Amino acid sequence: MKYTEINQKDTTELLKLLKEKESLLFELRLKLKTMQLTNSNEIRVAKKDIARIKTALNSKRRVEV
Repeated sequence: MKYTEINQKDTTELLKLLKEKESLLFELRLKLKTMQLTNSNEIRVAKKDIARIKTALNSKRRVEV
């Protein structure tokens, strides 16, 4: 997911998306520990998506204040 796509969403959508990505990251980590994860690159992608969402949320909060 690209930052431009994320930045176009409003705050409530971003919070919902953040919660989904964090639960996905949790599931991926569990699969990694139980040796069920075939592509470990998915963890890296999920972490970067979470960082992009948090960056967009912070920029929106700064504009509001």
